[in-house]
Amino acid sequence: MSDTFTQASFMYSAITPMLVIFAAAIIGVLIEAFAPRQVRYVAQLALTLIALVVSFLTLVLWARHHQGLTAGDAVAIDGVTLMLQGTVLALAFIAVLAMAERFGGSQADAFTQSGASTPGSALEATAVRLGATTTEIFPLTLFAVAGMMLFPASNNLIAMFIALEILSLPLYILTGLARRRRLLSQEASLKYFLLGAFSSAFFLFGSALVFGATKTLNLSGIADAVPAVAGLDNLLVPGLMLIAVGLLFKVAAVPFHAWTPDVYQGAPTPVTGFMAACTKVAAFGAVLRVFYVGFDGLKWNWQPILAIVAVLTMVIGAVLTVTQTDMKRLLAYSSITHAGFLLVGVVALDKAAVSGTLFYLIAYGFTTIAAFAIIAMVRSGGSEATHLSQWAGLGKQHPVVAGVYSFLMLAFTGIPLTSGFTSKFAVFSAAVGNGGAWLAVIGVLASAVTAFVYVRVIVLMYFSEPTGDTTVAMPSPLTGIAVAAGTLITLLLGIVPAPILDLANHSALFIR
Repeated sequence: MSDTFTQASFMYSAITPMLVIFAAAIIGVLIEAFAPRQVRYVAQLALTLIALVVSFLTLVLWARHHQGLTAGDAVAIDGVTLMLQGTVLALAFIAVLAMAERFGGSQADAFTQSGASTPGSALEATAVRLGATTTEIFPLTLFAVAGMMLFPASNNLIAMFIALEILSLPLYILTGLARRRRLLSQEASLKYFLLGAFSSAFFLFGSALVFGATKTLNLSGIADAVPAVAGLDNLLVPGLMLIAVGLLFKVAAVPFHAWTPDVYQGAPTPVTGFMAACTKVAAFGAVLRVFYVGFDGLKWNWQPILAIVAVLTMVIGAVLTVTQTDMKRLLAYSSITHAGFLLVGVVALDKAAVSGTLFYLIAYGFTTIAAFAIIAMVRSGGSEATHLSQWAGLGKQHPVVAGVYSFLMLAFTGIPLTSGFTSKFAVFSAAVGNGGAWLAVIGVLASAVTAFVYVRVIVLMYFSEPTGDTTVAMPSPLTGIAVAAGTLITLLLGIVPAPILDLANHSALFIR
């Protein structure tokens, strides 16, 4: 009886941060159903921010003292899990501040007032006239965060699949809730849903093949079974490849990247920032756990393939970035390129690679959320100015905003004294130390190509004459905090990266 109580106590202690987010999401649904319309916005925002803070504090003060396998060995709470969960919570807090922005007062600017309405319909017009707001974005975001926390913690392929669906389904809905360009937003949502369903099917079918070969779905059990599997490679290896397809879709790696530009462009801009940062953290956490814990014994099978995928992702992402004329699509292809850089760290297959990947995810996440928050502020004709031509001369009209955005672009480039330089150095040095110098060289060349794109944006803002009626909307303190926090962390991780690098190195341990 005592042992049972102790095990239950350990399980709930270890997963308390996730339970806090799940509980808050359910409360958010109840608020949406029963609370008066006048108080929903404030109640939902306060609940979401408080839940994220409480979950983070619980993780730091409590869960880190209860590491191990729990929930029937389906969930692994270790250094990597805790680092990634803390990163998701911190990034989500900043992203929610940007989502809550209301330019011009009474109406939520980024989100439609009636997500279920046909664009241009009488029902939508009525919702606009009544001043309705889409407050369901907050519980949807919490559900997505809960899935993102479970995804890298999953030590079981079924648990990982459940986490994948929990994080994906809310994102499909959030993508289709843009207030303006509704048809583009709904098209992006449908594309994301259909392609996401295919990737989930690949993951599930691959899990079935792996189970057929190893008779287990626990990653630690699979790792033990791999050396003993004889004559079943025709099930095990294809199963691993199919699982990889599902995971590589989430990280937007080539050739599973086709959804990324359309979804990033069509989604509400704060949601795009949230997806680009938090989803990548959770997905790469799952990638690390699958390949490092479950299939380390098959590294001679998957390492060459993953290296090729990394090269294709870096090269194609960098080259297609050059051709973009829309700012959000440009950052979408930039995100694809960064996924390639992160895969270079995954391929290295050692503790330094895990540490470098963890640091890279933190650095990239904060820079990305701040960049998309600024994009939401730049307006033309009452809507977001996302075409590059609309950013001409912005540095002359709004030097502070243009200066901050230029700094973030330099961070994406990897200029010294920014987090981008430190993070790229971390993953590339790990690759060089493990026989992947050629991957690092390709990564540096891809960085040079993307540097041309980022510098072109800076030149456009400072050395071109203003055109049209482009201006910068005055944000509330919410967006101001989001941009300031993302920019400050980008600077600090470039100047004094040692504390986070040490934390990442200390956390780069998996429980098997």
